[in-house]
Amino acid sequence: MSGQSNANANSNSLPPVAWRYSGNQLKRWRTKANVSREELAAASNYALDTIKSMEQGVRRPTPRVLDTADELCNADGMLSAAKDYLNKEKFPSRAQDFMEREKEAISLWWYETTVVPGLLQTPGYARTLIENRCPPLDEETVEERIEGRIERQAILTERKPLVALSFVLYEAVLRSPQVDTEQLRRLLEVSRLRNVTVQVLPFERATSDALMGPMVLLETCDHERFAYSEGPFASELSADPEVVSRVSERLSMIRTQALSPAESARFVERMVDQP
Repeated sequence: MSGQSNANANSNSLPPVAWRYSGNQLKRWRTKANVSREELAAASNYALDTIKSMEQGVRRPTPRVLDTADELCNADGMLSAAKDYLNKEKFPSRAQDFMEREKEAISLWWYETTVVPGLLQTPGYARTLIENRCPPLDEETVEERIEGRIERQAILTERKPLVALSFVLYEAVLRSPQVDTEQLRRLLEVSRLRNVTVQVLPFERATSDALMGPMVLLETCDHERFAYSEGPFASELSADPEVVSRVSERLSMIRTQALSPAESARFVERMVDQP
């Protein structure tokens, strides 16, 4: 997608502010107390490069490092207090702006070409995707990402008034080896909700527009509309009317090419029944 995206520029280029500030304070206290980085790494049982990354704000300072540094530097709780202000890594930094808008959504159109949308994933499917990221994530981050993904699914049933949700899945999503019977049954279960529509776009119906990648169109309670696309290295959240209009047109076209909700349900049911 093209167009300007002021909404996510910081999340694509910089780690969260809380990480950078806490890391800066960690380095300042350590330097003031004449504690070497090697000493902190050994005392907290972390690699030297990991401590360096935390001090630079590239990685989130962990509670263990903050508590250890607090004791070594005689910070009287000043460093340990940062634990309450450091958000867990439930979402990649590049996607955090979209997640905030998602919390405010009154409607959401979602088209996916490669993976089941996070709002429809089973815990097992989510774990398979997250555990196999490259570079690999540490165990704590894996669990936090899975937890965050499942928590987001409250939008399906718990929001009042109900959020209107429409999903179109390219057939390749369902044919992925990671999609098991449990995940297929989950799609059928969600498709029965009165506020959710799930459609399948078969291989033979896909046009060039459908092969250009996933996209999301979101409307907030203030009737602001955002277009979102996510790639492996960067994401774009745009409120540019031209971009939003173009994404809306593409989504509308893809929805007309997809199977109807009833036909889509039968398509998925046949996959479940296949030996």
